Amino acid sequence: MKLLIAEDEDMIRNGMEKYIRLHTDRFDKIYLARNGQEAIDIIFKKRPEIMLLDIQMPGKDGIDVMKEAKSAGILPATIILSGYEEFRYAQQALRYGARCYLLKPSRSSDILKQIFEIADEISGSPQKPEEESISSSIAERAKEYVEEYYHEELTLQRVADEVGISPGYLSTIFSQYLGVGFIDYLNQVRIGHACAYLKQKYFKTYEIAYKVGFQDEKYFTRVFKKIMGVTPSEYKKNS
Repeated sequence: MKLLIAEDEDMIRNGMEKYIRLHTDRFDKIYLARNGQEAIDIIFKKRPEIMLLDIQMPGKDGIDVMKEAKSAGILPATIILSGYEEFRYAQQALRYGARCYLLKPSRSSDILKQIFEIADEISGSPQKPEEESISSSIAERAKEYVEEYYHEELTLQRVADEVGISPGYLSTIFSQYLGVGFIDYLNQVRIGHACAYLKQKYFKTYEIAYKVGFQDEKYFTRVFKKIMGVTPSEYKKNS
């Protein structure tokens, strides 16, 4: 299956291609167009089955692209990307046969979900396991990032930005795939490293707290006791 991404903003266009290639091998070809004329040329030459189309592009806009492709009988299944102020154009696009309309900024995961749904319709074979693998892959990447940067000031927003999804969606993935919330998982990782430091019996408690990412020794002690059932000093003594 072939996909066309027509978007004049380099960051969105290239970022979306990278995200799709990272999360699926379902598309044999992903074509990129920086403007409406490039999009039309690709549609006529390459005949992509699915198109992710921005409304506002230099030269010919998204509506022009849809008109020309539709009149030639080769309009791909189209997902519209549009800013709020361009909604009237999106309504036009829907009348020309666009499958759905997504408001900018949209999460990459939401865009990919829509692409999958249309691909399922075209191929007639649902790909639910693939969607599950996407979430699982995101969970693994988030875990790896937390385990590498646990000692820094780590927030849900920072990790979400790293894996390319919203904080709310990442929170859901942590609960679904790891069985705990983000903060609980981060604390588990930090306390695990704290235990290793305590066994060395070289560092003071406050030094270990800062080493593993806590900014307050008392809070560190509370979290440690909650997870390990004993205080850091008791753990160190019994190690």
